[in-house]
Amino acid sequence: METRLFHNPQCSKSRGALDLLRERGIEPGVVDYLDKAPAVEELRQLAEMLGTGVRSLLRSGEPEYAALGLGDPTLDDDALLAAMHAHPRLIERPVFVHAGRAVIGRPPERVLELLG
Repeated sequence: METRLFHNPQCSKSRGALDLLRERGIEPGVVDYLDKAPAVEELRQLAEMLGTGVRSLLRSGEPEYAALGLGDPTLDDDALLAAMHAHPRLIERPVFVHAGRAVIGRPPERVLELLG
């Protein structure tokens, strides 16, 4: 994956991360994942690049999280990835991908970790 930012323009953290990158002359490919949900395999690759597991990509505060019972620890990665694909609001944001690694930009300054 090239340099990309999985971005929600309605999210202040996501906008902040994009601004930080642009201030440093980096124009990532912006992925508006709410308009076009990433494929399950792409989400799997993101989780691998994060190195923190599939659950780290989940937004547990979204209504879909509770409605779909995603807090159930017996759910496997495939079930979680399928839920994120079907309901992209469940995907944590922003996610910055650079040089084969990824980081969740919370706080937004975390995106800078991949640049050094």
